[in-house]
Amino acid sequence: MTIDTNAMFSITEANQNFSKVARRVDEKGSAVILKNNMPRYLVIDFSKAEKEAEASDDDVLSVSKRFLQRNKEAHEVLAK
Repeated sequence: MTIDTNAMFSITEANQNFSKVARRVDEKGSAVILKNNMPRYLVIDFSKAEKEAEASDDDVLSVSKRFLQRNKEAHEVLAK
């Protein structure tokens, strides 16, 4: 993930002016809130979060194929 330095806010600034953070999320897609000068929180648009949380069909197929290959012997025994 690329972090835009213009979308970074101290926790104090975010606390005092959250609407500024929200506007930046609307403009840039995300904002990072720093705590003790270290990235601590990521603020993103809710619809983007939902989209990121869903696994694509390709991901699901790849994981299921790996699972079947790893447990092939057990599946063959159970199939008998």
